[in-house]
Amino acid sequence: MQALSSSVALLAPAPTARPATRQLTVTCAQRAGTQRSGTQKVQRSAAPAPKRSAGTQRVGTQRTAGRPQPAKQPARPAAKPAPKPRKERDSSAADQSYFNITGYPFPLGPITRRATIRKDLVRGTIWGFEQPQSLGGSNVTTNVRMTIVRLQSGGLWVHAPIAPTRECVRMVKQLEQETGEKVKYIVLPTFGYEHKIFVGPFSRRFPKAEVWVAPSQWSWPINLPVQFFGIFPNGVLRSDATDTPWAEEIEQKVFESSVGIGPYIECAFFHKKTRTLLVTDAVISVPNTPPELVPPENLLDAAARNFFINVLSGDLAAQPVDGVPLKPTELTPAARNLGWRRMALQILYIVPGDLRDPKKGFLAIANRLIVGPILKTLVFSTTPEVTRAWVDSICADWAFTSIIPAHFTAPIPATPSDFRAAFSFVYEPQLSAERAAAASNGSAPAAASASAAKDVGRDESANPAKVLDGFLLGLLGGLRGSGGSARSAQQPTEVRGGVSYPADDIAALDAAKRFLVKAGVVNK
Repeated sequence: MQALSSSVALLAPAPTARPATRQLTVTCAQRAGTQRSGTQKVQRSAAPAPKRSAGTQRVGTQRTAGRPQPAKQPARPAAKPAPKPRKERDSSAADQSYFNITGYPFPLGPITRRATIRKDLVRGTIWGFEQPQSLGGSNVTTNVRMTIVRLQSGGLWVHAPIAPTRECVRMVKQLEQETGEKVKYIVLPTFGYEHKIFVGPFSRRFPKAEVWVAPSQWSWPINLPVQFFGIFPNGVLRSDATDTPWAEEIEQKVFESSVGIGPYIECAFFHKKTRTLLVTDAVISVPNTPPELVPPENLLDAAARNFFINVLSGDLAAQPVDGVPLKPTELTPAARNLGWRRMALQILYIVPGDLRDPKKGFLAIANRLIVGPILKTLVFSTTPEVTRAWVDSICADWAFTSIIPAHFTAPIPATPSDFRAAFSFVYEPQLSAERAAAASNGSAPAAASASAAKDVGRDESANPAKVLDGFLLGLLGGLRGSGGSARSAQQPTEVRGGVSYPADDIAALDAAKRFLVKAGVVNK
């Protein structure tokens, strides 16, 4: 944040004291628009003052007999508000303070301070409360969203709570006052740590609310009960349950599928009145511009040449992108776009194919309803039968017209056909053949991996997917590389499930999947 500053100008003294005092008083009263009582006060202050002896002091002014003193002139308006911004900054910092250093293997940021904004998603019925979310120690930032629904039966229904800072709690209580309803239900719709970690603290701020959680909760690397996180549930979410307190207004369907070390769990909800589908991470839409809470300084850092771009892009790192300086000092529209595109691809792919110039990869997925590449690769495509059953059930039973996820854009105009199209990779006839081919690749001889690892040292080291793949190859010695031979940076896009995930971008995830399959962490 930029500090606010002000200055006070010294004005020249007036020839005489009393007329100036009268003029000053009247002028101030006129400017302030004083009412009758104020006018009377001005008239009284304009009366002649009693004579004073030499050396008599006035408040803040010493008078000398026989010599008129300069009148005190009004300060410029800019000087008066100077202390206020400091107070506001201090108050804002305290209200947004929230200390969290937990998270595995990396802490979730921001670590000490989280701003909150509130948005009307469906006027009078559904609200979104957003905070920034980042990978601790990095500039990669997006938004995380808590959604609150006003129930016709009474009460507020809270989906995926965020950090209960004083600012956030005040905003929720303000919503309670506006609607005349109290927070009645708090829902944890997933096993995901980033959403689970705030449920306990949030529920303690609203102790009369019931807490409901998705089934089969687990944690890693140590499997701990939800009570360890301060969560004491009143109920467990079940698909198509008719006994939940909100069943007449909100329906639910649970996705649960083993991905290896534990199940992936996510509960989708359908709000009947507004025909809105609520999900956590299943589908997203990445906006062209960064979410409001992404700090400008983070965008500027992301737009600059950095260590990773130097390592992954080689000599190309010295070439500016879209006219943005290698070390920009001003967040121009071009720098903002470059910074956001780099962030978005890192969030989606972890190691995108071209971090230096992300335009091609970003435009392939921006402003579209998609399944995030990580979940697509490591979860949904590993259990296509279970995924199809969940998607089919949602599309058959719920005639929604918009989707509200926990990240990126919301609401997203979308219908059941759009939702199914986002998951079309699990409907592809060739999916079984692809999985068989992937399994076959996993048993390739070590000679193939050695050859692929050698390729990483060539010019295509500018492709970070190859770097990660080569590292995994060298570590395991039994996996095949992501191509075996040199691969052009202009490799054609691989069409997967109706969404064009650029092959170079998703290659690192494919390599990671092979590694995790080998380690027994995820399914084939």
